[in-house]
Amino acid sequence: MILSQEEINNFNINGFLVLKDFVPEKLCNEILKKTKEHLDKKIAPIESEEEYMNLNQDNITVRRLRQVYNREEIFRKWMTYEEIRPILKQILNDTPVLTLAHHNSIMTKLPQDSTRTFWHQDGRYWNFENDNLVSVWLALDDEYLENGLLEFIPSSHKLHLEKNQFDEKSNFLDENPKNRELIKKKVHTNLQKGDVVLFHCKTLHHANKNNTNKAKFSFVYTVRAKSNKALKNTRSDFKEIILGDEF
Repeated sequence: MILSQEEINNFNINGFLVLKDFVPEKLCNEILKKTKEHLDKKIAPIESEEEYMNLNQDNITVRRLRQVYNREEIFRKWMTYEEIRPILKQILNDTPVLTLAHHNSIMTKLPQDSTRTFWHQDGRYWNFENDNLVSVWLALDDEYLENGLLEFIPSSHKLHLEKNQFDEKSNFLDENPKNRELIKKKVHTNLQKGDVVLFHCKTLHHANKNNTNKAKFSFVYTVRAKSNKALKNTRSDFKEIILGDEF
């Protein structure tokens, strides 16, 4: 599969693109089965809701499974999925390289215990020569506003934002007057199992807590353009997988 020119234009303009019904249900179910096994045992490394919110960590609620590439073959199968490589190459206009330093994760929003994910840009996690990076989000089940669906601010990857529009953790401040006007432009698309969202590392996005009685699971990883090198001696200077034809 390759993208049409209209789809490429939509990504370039909006900073995100939804690929409906992209991943077979069987693959999603196999990923989900292993995900639940790792969550039940709280197999490290993980990020907890308490860590994200700077709360007391006596009781741990898993927010994400980290470093999933090395956990299970079925996880690696999705992260190196042959069918998505030509799409990523079109978006990046270069050979895609899977970076494993961060966003090598399975995200959870557990019922009642999850927290909101604040508005932010994924670029805060990275140290590369430029911003030609794209996150790949796979819905492992249905996602909608009530259970913590991603919302985006279209074209925000093109904005020149000021430091005072963010807090010390690079969260986009809800109460900032300029930000409030931008947040009014937020959009969303409900996702079904197997849908994929591609979004630029500077596209502003957030998700509310899960207010349903069923857990939500999503798989996210990030690719960079091969020509976009990691800065030496930073967290991004880490193991990578080239997703070219030779893989």
